Amino acid sequence: MRLPPAKALVIALLPLLPAACLLMQARPAAAQIESREGIALRDQILELRQEVDALRAQVANGGGSYLGGAAPAQAAPAAGTSDMVAHLLDRMNGLEDEIRNLRGRIDELQNDDAQKIADLGKRIDDLKFEVENPGAGGSAPPGGPAPSRAGPSADTLRAPPARPPAPPPARRPEADRNAPRPLAPVPSEHRPTGPLQAAYAALDHRDYPAAERSARSVLARRAAPGAYDAQFVLAEALAGQHQWSRAAIAYDDAYNRSKNGTHAPAALLGLAESLSAINERRAACETLAKLHAQYPRQGTALKSQAVAVARRAGCR
Repeated sequence: MRLPPAKALVIALLPLLPAACLLMQARPAAAQIESREGIALRDQILELRQEVDALRAQVANGGGSYLGGAAPAQAAPAAGTSDMVAHLLDRMNGLEDEIRNLRGRIDELQNDDAQKIADLGKRIDDLKFEVENPGAGGSAPPGGPAPSRAGPSADTLRAPPARPPAPPPARRPEADRNAPRPLAPVPSEHRPTGPLQAAYAALDHRDYPAAERSARSVLARRAAPGAYDAQFVLAEALAGQHQWSRAAIAYDDAYNRSKNGTHAPAALLGLAESLSAINERRAACETLAKLHAQYPRQGTALKSQAVAVARRAGCR
């Protein structure tokens, strides 16, 4: 038995509507990037669904006019219905193409994000190895001079010892170089006490070595209640001493301890700043992108610092 064209169209289109609506289930980060196209496509899908529902109701009522008029005589040609069928089929094909394109772009974004996260994790692991094994393989620590393979000459032995090179300048602007690093607020239910309180006090007074010692004393104890705060203070203290490689590792550890914690956004910012200071600019820019994606609502101070780090790292 051959079905009428309108009823055949309804049967053909109904299985396609759930696939079209998959666009609304895309990953939140990718959906934000494709928001304009996604909203426009969603509106078209909803409009098409309404037309298909109306067409289905028309078929169920015995073939009345799509615009609500009376049904035409049986002998009249179904030219209007055929045109409407062709129009809806064209629209459905176009929407299917757009859905496929958007799916492909979302997959590309997801793969790109995964690759960036993997690259960043590998670089952090490399930094940990370099810090823990500074002489491994004859390689110099990040930012340090390459080791000399030749022995000292006679002139070098007779010459007086040269002064050690001056430490590299800080990467922060001159106005902010000596300013204390802004810390995320400590929740009232976790007021620092003992060594952690001493670490915060030393950090406030820019006594970075003392802050480092106090923070490490907290971390040395198992299951210390202030370990998360101490890890962040340690990272800040190392950054204050311009030990950028160690600071990068400490910031990464602070972030991974609690990605929803109080210090998580500032830890990512510190990680980006430390990576930029050791000329790992690509990793720094990827970290800043991660910061903006995961924590879009940032305070004014943190946002302005992120802009400054991005400018120094040359992020686009």
